[in-house]
Amino acid sequence: MSGGIDSTVTALMLHDEGYEVVGITMKTWDYAASGGSKKETGCCNLDSFNDARQAAVEHGFAHYILDIREEFGGFVIENFVDEYLAGRTPNPCVLCNTHIKWRALLKRADALDCEFIATGHYAKIRQHDNGRFVVSKAIDDTKDQSYVLWGLQQDLLSRTLLPLAPFRKTEIRQMALDYGYPELAKKSESYEICFVPDNDYRGFLKRNVEGLEERVNGGDFVDKHGNILGKHKGYPFYTIGQRKGLDIAFGKPVFVTKIDPDTNTVVLGDEEDLEQNEMKVGKLNLIKYDMISPGMEAVTKIRYKDKGALSNIYPENGTMKVKFYEHVKGIAPGQSAVFYEGDDVLGGGIIQSGSLNNQR
Repeated sequence: MSGGIDSTVTALMLHDEGYEVVGITMKTWDYAASGGSKKETGCCNLDSFNDARQAAVEHGFAHYILDIREEFGGFVIENFVDEYLAGRTPNPCVLCNTHIKWRALLKRADALDCEFIATGHYAKIRQHDNGRFVVSKAIDDTKDQSYVLWGLQQDLLSRTLLPLAPFRKTEIRQMALDYGYPELAKKSESYEICFVPDNDYRGFLKRNVEGLEERVNGGDFVDKHGNILGKHKGYPFYTIGQRKGLDIAFGKPVFVTKIDPDTNTVVLGDEEDLEQNEMKVGKLNLIKYDMISPGMEAVTKIRYKDKGALSNIYPENGTMKVKFYEHVKGIAPGQSAVFYEGDDVLGGGIIQSGSLNNQR
């Protein structure tokens, strides 16, 4: 229970259905430690902790705060920093779900003798005919969060309840009103990273990596042929597909198409230079099937709000080669790639590289 509308309504729904509910709020991060300029938000907000506890007390079930700051910081934040320093673009929320929150919640569930864990994610979990537990899209396309759950393994899925799957966000807001929480129903949603609530990841890196600016400042912007175009402020401060904030004028839009940390260079190009039709994905987790037939057709999403693109997928020595039917734009190493069969998640992984040889 983060104190937000989705997790609160989830708890109250399950309570009404007769489950013996225990509310858990996870403290992942002290925002003051990051030195940012904005107040704590989301799951790290003391007011949110109090909101979660109040809902539990009013409805007569237990509530606990679970401190996972040490585990979270030692894994999620270190990975976040390391990925940017390696010239990649991480997705810490996926990593947190996969390796931290679910495992920590399940551990506490076992200690409390709870059979299931539940969250306010908009996605569906069902058991397939083959016995495996499958993540599927929620009914509300605008809120579907199946993309960020690709890393959950079978033992976690088998004990997870996601009650919001059949509802739209508008219905959940109405439920909050019906439960007597008008302020909760109006609560805005945060899409920021919990430990970067001012949404300034560059500032976070500068504050948390000693001497970073001196190490990376003054590298070259180059074109795809290696010609020097100007100086940049440090390769970790750029992401694939970035157009704004380059502080360099060409009389036409240019985009970041590649980042090379070894040479501290950032490659700029035209929008069409972002288009590729192959990529390699590693750190795989398969969900619907325990094996994928080479060449299987799947819709592959390369970012959260991506609508997905038709592709064929080929397992190769612990990685997945993805061949798209048409060129896709902005394949960014470090981001998640998630494979779908209809509404079902086949599995996913972390993008290792795109194929520059297939650019137009």
